[in-house]
Amino acid sequence: MDISAQPIILYVEDNLDNRTLVRRILEAEGFKVIEASSGPEAFQQLEKITPDLILMDINLPEIDGYTLTTTLKSKLLPHIPIVALTANVMKGDREKTLQAGCDGYIQKPIDVDALPNQVRSFISSKTKD
Repeated sequence: MDISAQPIILYVEDNLDNRTLVRRILEAEGFKVIEASSGPEAFQQLEKITPDLILMDINLPEIDGYTLTTTLKSKLLPHIPIVALTANVMKGDREKTLQAGCDGYIQKPIDVDALPNQVRSFISSKTKD
């Protein structure tokens, strides 16, 4: 695969095991995964890269995923899809992520077989806009 065509995913997740699992799954499918364990770390990464997609955990230290998404969508990256990747699956949680600005919602535990295609579909919907 041409490295320059490799889609870049920023995964904002405070749990190392979750980051490792998602990185391994997506890198095996040809994605480049950049990790951030907190909101401030995500901002540091975004100074260096412009991702094709951001996967956002909601329960983060310092700045929660709702606030981080709203900030990114309103001020910095309105055209980059942000997808909540979260264990928040109670009634109303999906709607709350969408109200915060997320373009989609993937429930944890993730389906390891479906995740690469879910990510591809969010990236391809961005390129159609």
